[in-house]
Amino acid sequence: MGKFVWNGERLVPRADASVDVEDRGHTFGDGIYEVFRVYNGKVFEPELHWARFERSARELRLELPYARPAFEQGVEELMQADGLDEGIVYLQLTRGAAPRAHPFPADAKPAVTAFTKPLERPSAAHEAGTAVVTRPDIRWLRCDIKSLNLLPNVLAKQEASEAGASEAVLHRDGIVTEGSSTNIAIVKDGVVRTHPANHLILHGVTRAVALRLADELDVPVREEAFTLAELREADEAFLLSTTIEVMPIVRVDGEPVGSGVPGPVTRKLQAAFEKLI
Repeated sequence: MGKFVWNGERLVPRADASVDVEDRGHTFGDGIYEVFRVYNGKVFEPELHWARFERSARELRLELPYARPAFEQGVEELMQADGLDEGIVYLQLTRGAAPRAHPFPADAKPAVTAFTKPLERPSAAHEAGTAVVTRPDIRWLRCDIKSLNLLPNVLAKQEASEAGASEAVLHRDGIVTEGSSTNIAIVKDGVVRTHPANHLILHGVTRAVALRLADELDVPVREEAFTLAELREADEAFLLSTTIEVMPIVRVDGEPVGSGVPGPVTRKLQAAFEKLI
C-alpha cells in the first residue's frame, strides 16, 4: 500500500487517516468508488473512468465536492507522493458524516478517500488462462452504479476462492450477467458476445476498451445476453477488468471451455490491449 491518503483537501500519512464512525459510507454503504489502473506512472483511459465516476455520483444523487480538474490533481499528487509507477488508485466518495438516519442529511459534507496500491500484471495467468465457477446473481438491480454495496460480490468471490477458481460468473435464472468483479464475454464461431451495458452489469472500462479494439480488428461483436449453456458450449471465453485486463477462461465449473486453452480471438484482443498499454 502507499504511504499517503488523499482526503479531498490534502495528503495525510496513511497512519493518520481516519473516517468518522457515522460516515454514511460506513453505516449505509452510501457512496461510490472508482479504481484507476496506472501503467508507467500514467492513469490508463482516464476519460472513461472519470465519466463513470461522475455518472455514479449523479445516479446516487451525490454532490461532487469538486470539479473534475481538482480530483485529477489530487490523484496525480497522490501518485507522485507514493511514487506509483505500476498499480492502482482507489478513489471513494461518500455522502459524508451525519447522525444515522435513512433520509439524505441536509448539511453533510461529502467525504473523499483515495489511496494507491502497487500491482503487477498477471502475466502467468494471461498466458495459461483461469478457472471460474458459476453462481446465482443475487445483487440489486442497479449494478451499473459503482457503489459501495458489494457484499453479494464478496460472497460470490469467496465461494469461487473456496472452489479453487479465480472468479464467480453470475447469472439470473440461467442468463449470464458478469463476474463478481469482472465483465465476461464468450466467442462462438468467431463472434464475441457480451451482456448489454444496462442496469444488470457494471459498464466496465476494460470492457469498453476491448469492444473498441475488437471493432478496430474487424472482430464481430454482439452485445446481447447469453445463457449458461452457451457459456459452457463456447469456443472461447474471457474476463475483463481494470486489474486483470483480458483474461482467458479455460475452465467453467471444472469443465474445459473449447479446447481448454486460450483461443485465437482472445489472444488477438490480448495483443491489441498490450499494444495500447
